[in-house]
Amino acid sequence: MQMKWFRWFFILLTAVSLVYIAMPIFAAEKKIPDGAVATVNGVTITQDDFDEEMARVSSQFTRSGRSLNESQLPDIKNRVLETLINRELLYQESQKKGIKVEDAEVNQEIDILKKRFPNEDEFKAALLEMKTSEAELKSQIRKGLAIQQFVDKNLVQDVKVSEKEVQDFYKNNPGMFKQPEQIKASHILIKVDAQADKSAKDQANKKIKEVQKKLKDGEDFATLAKTYSEGPSKVNGGDLGYFERGRMVKPFEDAAFKLKPGEVSGMVETPFGYHLIKVVDKKPESVVSYENAKERIAQYLEQKIKGKVLERNLEDMRKKAVIETF
Repeated sequence: MQMKWFRWFFILLTAVSLVYIAMPIFAAEKKIPDGAVATVNGVTITQDDFDEEMARVSSQFTRSGRSLNESQLPDIKNRVLETLINRELLYQESQKKGIKVEDAEVNQEIDILKKRFPNEDEFKAALLEMKTSEAELKSQIRKGLAIQQFVDKNLVQDVKVSEKEVQDFYKNNPGMFKQPEQIKASHILIKVDAQADKSAKDQANKKIKEVQKKLKDGEDFATLAKTYSEGPSKVNGGDLGYFERGRMVKPFEDAAFKLKPGEVSGMVETPFGYHLIKVVDKKPESVVSYENAKERIAQYLEQKIKGKVLERNLEDMRKKAVIETF
């Protein structure tokens, strides 16, 4: 199954939830179930459900080198709640259709996830970061697979994109296939808050200088990253993969794009702390050929159509549902 439902389904749910953020949902005046943030046809969405989803969103921001600020939180919290409501609606519909997910399917997805981590301990650490357990994750995967089967079999089964549509999209959107300059870089991060006092900053500065000395003495960057880095990429030896301008915070980006392959930066300060950056490779600006782009274009167009179909169906479901938010 290769995480098919992760690839597009929850992205669609998040997008669809935007439609409903501005829609009023009126709660009846009655006793609020303990720990509830909402109910959908009598099924409770708990504060724990909400907190776990918020933790996942926060983790995604962190792993992409961004941080949530206070001004973003109200909007993101609304999106998370609406996503949970939409997900519950679709799950209920999947159960009405009698869709069952076998344990083997869930375990297969868990195995695929675990292979993305160097070992079991790192996998458990990631679960802890997202405020969830393996049992809770299995439950979410089971629901996700049931929803995916329901959507695929009952809502979007007839969605097809022709080759002409793909060709027209490529011809009419040349700017989308310009590949900007990219670099492949690794980093070592010693965390310190931008608002930390002088003592904390001095301590972090001392640590990063100790790592710098080890690098100058010939020690391997990736090995040092695994040992000393305090960022999530440490498990991969600090590897951040390829990225273009605009993906990282500006001080990090400015320093990284000035380096040549094989060069290591001096200490770079960002809101996350102190970094040492090593550029591994550079790719100049280029244009993606039609042959290389056509499969992704077809997927994109299909997902766009599926998103609209899903949106229409969710709108109908919400009209018929009893939804209360607290």
